[in-house]
Amino acid sequence: MKKYSFLSAKGILFAAVLSFNTVVYAQKAADISTISEKTLSTILEKNRTYYTQGKVADYIPELGKMDAKSIAFSVVGKDGKVLNVGDVKQKFTMQSISKIISLMVAVMERGEANVFDKMGYFGSDKPFNHFSNLETTGKPLNPMMNAGAILTTSLISGNGEKPFLKILDMVRYITKNPSIEYSKSVYESEKSTGHRNRGMFYLMKNNGLISGNEDQLDNYFKQCSIELTTEDLAKIGYFFANECVRFDGDSKYKNKDIARLVESQMLTAGMYEFSGEYSRTVGLPSKSGVGGGITVSVPGKIGIGVFSPALDGHGNSLAGYHMILDLVKQFDLSVF
Repeated sequence: MKKYSFLSAKGILFAAVLSFNTVVYAQKAADISTISEKTLSTILEKNRTYYTQGKVADYIPELGKMDAKSIAFSVVGKDGKVLNVGDVKQKFTMQSISKIISLMVAVMERGEANVFDKMGYFGSDKPFNHFSNLETTGKPLNPMMNAGAILTTSLISGNGEKPFLKILDMVRYITKNPSIEYSKSVYESEKSTGHRNRGMFYLMKNNGLISGNEDQLDNYFKQCSIELTTEDLAKIGYFFANECVRFDGDSKYKNKDIARLVESQMLTAGMYEFSGEYSRTVGLPSKSGVGGGITVSVPGKIGIGVFSPALDGHGNSLAGYHMILDLVKQFDLSVF
């Protein structure tokens, strides 16, 4: 009986030690305060060569001029501290990342119910520029695909380029970077080759969802052409991760509901038809753009920005995805 008691006590002690070690390990794995520029640099160098397996977007001629070897990695910590490594001064266009900003502006003006009465919350197994169900139900699947984003921008009030300027001003505010502008050459390139987007615009106009003229489509082309850096992207990720509070603590636009809406759309459809697999591997609200950038929100914690213009078959930065994945695994950042 005594031997049994001793063994039981020994077993309980072993279990307690094992449990304690597991907790300590989990806490260590999730200790984001230890993320440093050295951490980011190590991850960047490990994944740098993925650009050789991707392809720079060339269906928009100006984007095809990007240097495939360019790469950058930024994080904005919980305290608002910015960490940058790689080609951090390299500017690139937001492209589809701008969709989360236009969604915020439209919902602020019209309310979520009014905006989503005209489109869905659905994910998709189709590419970002697919017409999806425009010819059946007449409504875009979600605001992250081109059709839904074009519609979202058309819902922002104002004549001419005023809706675009609202989006630009919001990007400048979130990043605290008033020097941000849009690339006129990329805009002109998108406008001259954007016939598929033009087709979506007129289908929605035919369906009664859009009542304006092509000025509204021009605003979409312009928002996609906004230029920024990975630091700016990390600040955008931080903003939505922290209930629309800026990295420096400015809470002018604090709004938990809008942050959750935007993050849920990022998680559901932010990586296009790769979103389901991305949710399994990375498990964080993220939004990519064919300019090579990805912004990531770690809810309640940090923001991440990556850049590498060589894309995978879905239109997502290949090296960027792997940098994010490595950081997520190292610090146990997935929401799941």
